[in-house]
Amino acid sequence: MRQVVLDTETTGLDWEHGHRVIEIGCVEIVNRKQTSHTYHQYVRPNREIDEAAQEIHGISLEMLADKPLFEEIADDFLNFVDGSELIIHNAAFDVGFLSNELRLSGYGEKRMDQACSVLDTLLLAREMHPGQRNTLDALCKRYSVDNTKRDLHGALLDARLLADVYLMMTGGQAGLDWGGQADPDASIGSAEVDYIDRAGLDLPVLYPTDEEMQAHDAQLDMLAKHASGGVLWRKPNNS
Repeated sequence: MRQVVLDTETTGLDWEHGHRVIEIGCVEIVNRKQTSHTYHQYVRPNREIDEAAQEIHGISLEMLADKPLFEEIADDFLNFVDGSELIIHNAAFDVGFLSNELRLSGYGEKRMDQACSVLDTLLLAREMHPGQRNTLDALCKRYSVDNTKRDLHGALLDARLLADVYLMMTGGQAGLDWGGQADPDASIGSAEVDYIDRAGLDLPVLYPTDEEMQAHDAQLDMLAKHASGGVLWRKPNNS
């Protein structure tokens, strides 16, 4: 399964008032693992950038003076996301802007949510954590994702953070593959067991460092915090 985590930066808040996309960042996830395959592009908007927006992402018109127009990169962008499920935080915002860019670039009324399926992590977070703040920063804190380098918003940086958050949010155990058997218990006791002859093997024992143990304990603490029924490894041994 191929998914693409996507984020954009724009000249302002509303494409219907003429605002444009100025940065696109995408991170690929295949079978729930991030790959090294990314897409990152700055775009020249040919219009002013709102001061409030520039304070958020720090991108100026001078920085974009030599960047391509959206119509020049549209094919490459569409080829990257083609056939994937898009993972977007507050998807209506990015989908609206990108669909407008496609229309302005000669793609007719083609919309991003028609070209790809879309999963909105903001809606997902609101279902999982009703009544709580569900901004990307809040989710990073909730799921112990390091966002200390996020002084300013950036499309690729935010896509990387959202990829980590999404995988943590949806990190429940996947269904086990029983080889197509409807009843996994049907073959219990009938399977042959292959034994490995360990005679003569001198296997090294690698112990974790203090830093690795601290990271391990922090991960267990995070899992325990979000487990509604508690966790066995944090319960006292009463036997």
